[in-house]
Amino acid sequence: MIRFLQKDNRFVKAIFVIIITVACVTMVITLIPGIFNSQSSNSDVYATIGYGGPLGRFLPASETITMNQVQQLASRVLQEQGLPDQYLRFMIPQAGQGLIQQHLELDAAHKLGIHATNADVRHYLHTGMWGEILFPGGKYIGDQAYANLISQHFNMTREAFEKEIKQQIEENRLRDLISGSVTVSPAEVRAAYVKQGTKINFQYAVLNSNVLRKTINPTDAELQKFFKENAGRYAHAIPETRTVQYIAFDDTQVPGGTPKVTQAEIEKYYNQNKSQYAVPEEVKVRHILISVSESAPAAKVAAAKAKAQKILDEIRKDHGKNFAQLAKKYSEDPGSAPEGGELGWIKKGVTVPAFQKAAFSQKPGQISGLVRTQFGFHIIQTQAKKAAHLKPLSDVKAEILSTLQQEKTAQAAQAYAAQLAKQAAKEGLAKTAAAHNLSVTTANSIQQGANLQNMQDSSKLVTAAFNAKKDAAPGVAGTGNGYAVFQVTNIDPAHAPTFASYKSHILSDYRNEQMPGLLTKKTNELAAKAHSMNSLAKAAKAMGATLMTSGLVGRTGQVPEIGDVEQVAPSLFTLKPGEISKGINTGSSGVVAKITQKQLPDAAEIKAHYEQTRQQLLSQERDQMFAVFLTTLQHQYEKAGRIRINKNAMSLVGGGSQG
Repeated sequence: MIRFLQKDNRFVKAIFVIIITVACVTMVITLIPGIFNSQSSNSDVYATIGYGGPLGRFLPASETITMNQVQQLASRVLQEQGLPDQYLRFMIPQAGQGLIQQHLELDAAHKLGIHATNADVRHYLHTGMWGEILFPGGKYIGDQAYANLISQHFNMTREAFEKEIKQQIEENRLRDLISGSVTVSPAEVRAAYVKQGTKINFQYAVLNSNVLRKTINPTDAELQKFFKENAGRYAHAIPETRTVQYIAFDDTQVPGGTPKVTQAEIEKYYNQNKSQYAVPEEVKVRHILISVSESAPAAKVAAAKAKAQKILDEIRKDHGKNFAQLAKKYSEDPGSAPEGGELGWIKKGVTVPAFQKAAFSQKPGQISGLVRTQFGFHIIQTQAKKAAHLKPLSDVKAEILSTLQQEKTAQAAQAYAAQLAKQAAKEGLAKTAAAHNLSVTTANSIQQGANLQNMQDSSKLVTAAFNAKKDAAPGVAGTGNGYAVFQVTNIDPAHAPTFASYKSHILSDYRNEQMPGLLTKKTNELAAKAHSMNSLAKAAKAMGATLMTSGLVGRTGQVPEIGDVEQVAPSLFTLKPGEISKGINTGSSGVVAKITQKQLPDAAEIKAHYEQTRQQLLSQERDQMFAVFLTTLQHQYEKAGRIRINKNAMSLVGGGSQG
């Protein structure tokens, strides 16, 4: 229930993407072909853009895009998209091209007299989504809170952030200027919605690739030929294996038993880590919410406020004694209403600013006036308070004792492992194990990633073994609950298999290679047979295909064995009832369809969706016009040699330059 009031960090990050990267990333695919053929001599430089002469005080004659700027943008995009760091080198070209695109747009904007002022930035920050964050309830959160917000979420200074906003305003104005004259006719809008709103019902025959695959049965001679022709594929098909001997022990087997922790050590740890035991101020609250969005019409807001005020007046009559009953009756917070409005104990920073301010400023028992947030109007009762304080040592002593014992146990186990490894280097694993009442285990012919039995976590041991040399001095690896001292006694390198031992794999590979062509051939045969027989059902029966029915679906519909109809089989929407399609290869199946029903949107439906369709079509047309403008602009820069990119830039992020 408390999350109904919690701030959504994804919302802030989404704003960041809109402001910072939308112009940089959405159209990078239109950037100049062959742009990586030029070179900049400075290895720290990603690209240099020449503007062809002085442009007054707004831009110099040329500007440099550094590799650091490109990497920062690429990292931001990866983080926003939830992609791992290893994708960085693939995002670098897109991010670099996006930054170039941004420079070209700003150059064009300034040449056309488009500039954003500090007043424009202030207006931007006072309105829309940012207004809700920086000016909750119309009151500024303060310079320090603003700076902290930008630093925490975007890792930027306030000045850099506002510069990005200014540039985005200029880019948006350029887009509006270039594409603002675009219009769409009523006929175009109606045609677009008819296309978008058309639905079809069809019967379709499916050739399953798994069934077809089993019909591919080559002779041994054919398989052996395939095996020889693809010798490179199988050169290392049998992976490297290693034989490893090791002595493993867990923490309980370390000589000396559980290490002792003194009172002095506990007190020292407590004093050095007091921040861990600091308890922030908390309040226990309950509330009543009358929900209304900030974008709601004035009349609806006024009605919600009047309702909330009436409830507040009733609460104040008996000084809040009936608060819980009224919350159950009237509150529109689905999480807390059944509990009488209870939100429990909350800390600062958990709720939206206006709610937090009211809850923490009141004394226990006090009831607020109407508090407006983005969720609506709240009535808040502060029930109790806990002042910020430090947990006493007596409360956390057991926790500290456990922590210190674990640390000492880990240190003792590590030291014991080092002692065993040193002894084994002189006497061998067997004698060392016997001297300490331990045993030697042999893991024969293990592969990378193997899981060894009777070990909590063998991943570090296996990884270390595959990085060690045969018969090298004993190494040490953690096992999750202890250590292992190991040696690699044998290595079998990766090698090609014999035909006989690998025949089943070769057959699978052969089938995989033959399958796409066979699926296309059989699907086309099915389509030809359906057309010649003028019957999809008869053709399906003759070829052993499964006959299915779609149900009424639109362009965004999903159909079994086909998937997204618009993406896989858009031609179906152009057919008339009774017509049979050509063969459709989905990759995993072959499909031939017969349209049984086609439903076009009627006049009332077109009218109801007219404005929404018009806006969508207008946006598409404007995007296309602006894309043409950018393509032309980029071509001019390329032709004039005013964009120079370091062709070795990719080597700066590892892995060498792009091929």
